[in-house]
Amino acid sequence: MILPWYARLGLRTVAALALVILYGPLLLTVFLSFFDLRRGEVVWDSFGLHWYAVRAHNRGIVEALGNTLLVGAAAVVLSLLLGLLIAFWYHAHPGRARAALQAIVFLPFVLPPIVTGLSLLIFFREAGIPRSLLTVTIGHTVFVLALVYQIVLARLQSLSPSLVEASYDLGANAVQTFRHVLLPHLATAMATAAILAFALSFDETLITLLVTGTASTLPLRLWGMMRTGFTPDINALVTLILLGSALVCVAAARLIRV
Repeated sequence: MILPWYARLGLRTVAALALVILYGPLLLTVFLSFFDLRRGEVVWDSFGLHWYAVRAHNRGIVEALGNTLLVGAAAVVLSLLLGLLIAFWYHAHPGRARAALQAIVFLPFVLPPIVTGLSLLIFFREAGIPRSLLTVTIGHTVFVLALVYQIVLARLQSLSPSLVEASYDLGANAVQTFRHVLLPHLATAMATAAILAFALSFDETLITLLVTGTASTLPLRLWGMMRTGFTPDINALVTLILLGSALVCVAAARLIRV
């Protein structure tokens, strides 16, 4: 069915408005990061990259970025290890117990972050664990574990059982079967899960706010800066975060297509 011209025009107008509403504020933030603000007005002859240089030489920002990358990398490694173990156990042990295990894995992910963060905070306090980057890493791992587990499990369930059976028939043991048969087939799914988990960890603020100690991550640092008002250096920092997030999303999309 071919729509009349006015219907097509209306649909294109609605789509354009949706794009403007969604991405207009982001593009405005990027645009303003290249200019100075004086009494709330843009100084049009101040175009340059000096606000990015200010951010790059800010020791607090660099330290917060390092903490964020460290926590994200550690959370990705831990969630991949736990996700692989749980996915293999779920795949090999049918029964009611695996349904309960799956509910436990997904619960921190589907609950509101404030509930997950408060639960972790109470647990750390009762266990006598001081809040630090370690508790932040644990919180992020608990949060992203469900995503990693589901991606790995979906790929594992799509593999033919004959691959493992053929490996055992040819004399390979469990370790050799995992290394030479299963791991190459799971590599793309693991890489995709790692990228998405890192993006979630990088962006997580509420859980981090509740379980962190004196060390600050980049989202917390940005939140603290915004309490004093939006300035060009904040716009520059937001632009860099947007650029990094976009690169992560593009990398994840390319891996999913493989």
